[in-house]
Amino acid sequence: MAERTEYAPGTPNWVDLATTDVAGAKAFYGGLFGWDFHDEPTDRGPAYTMCLRNGVPVSGMMPQPPEMAAAGLPSLWTSYVSVADVDATLETVVAAGGSVTMPAMTVMDAGRMAAIADPTGAVIALWEKNEHVGAGLVNEHGALTWNELQTSDVDAATGFYTTVFGWEPAAHDMGHMVYTEMKVDGAGVAGAMALPAEGIPPYWAVYFGHDAVDDAVVAATELGGAIVMDPMDGPPGRWAFIADPQGAVFAAMTLAGGS
Repeated sequence: MAERTEYAPGTPNWVDLATTDVAGAKAFYGGLFGWDFHDEPTDRGPAYTMCLRNGVPVSGMMPQPPEMAAAGLPSLWTSYVSVADVDATLETVVAAGGSVTMPAMTVMDAGRMAAIADPTGAVIALWEKNEHVGAGLVNEHGALTWNELQTSDVDAATGFYTTVFGWEPAAHDMGHMVYTEMKVDGAGVAGAMALPAEGIPPYWAVYFGHDAVDDAVVAATELGGAIVMDPMDGPPGRWAFIADPQGAVFAAMTLAGGS
């Protein structure tokens, strides 16, 4: 298993789902990835659900906050990036042209978090660990494998993240497009690309590993989901974009060479 017990600052380390139907989402993702679930009480209202693979936390899930529902937002996945100091990072965010969409808050004894938007409008969260480090498994079936920014202005976005997280952008000419890999200490941690179609707001896409993406597409449909993008192949492996029954979009990926 690709277990993780630490994430260097600037590394995506967690994802969670804000959904209009927690029970429905549990049924879907449990069927698709084999996740189990543990509901943890919070001091802010509804329970927070830990999604487990082999007993290890791989993501989170919670009811959609009322303000999201009031804004007409769909169910969605949020990516988190490990930082050493949330409050200091927020100062950098504003100076670099971003905005704070959720002020810093302490999450009981788990850690401290905030949410920000880059200059193109894509939202991502910050995580300063205490007892919760992040995903305990990565790069295998049912676990986080990649975080990818799809944006209207790659240069503006990558410049912002370079300032805020210290990411090192490396552009790769794929022929039909340029894909920018974001690195920390020379290792790829995230990607960035131009939005594939008009009318889609900039966002951070979440990829989960799956042993057989074509089987995932069939299973997702049977479980009430919808296929947003049919399976395709590339250097990292084979992947497809899927919407769960509540409308949250994610990708399932079979890594080249296996997980």
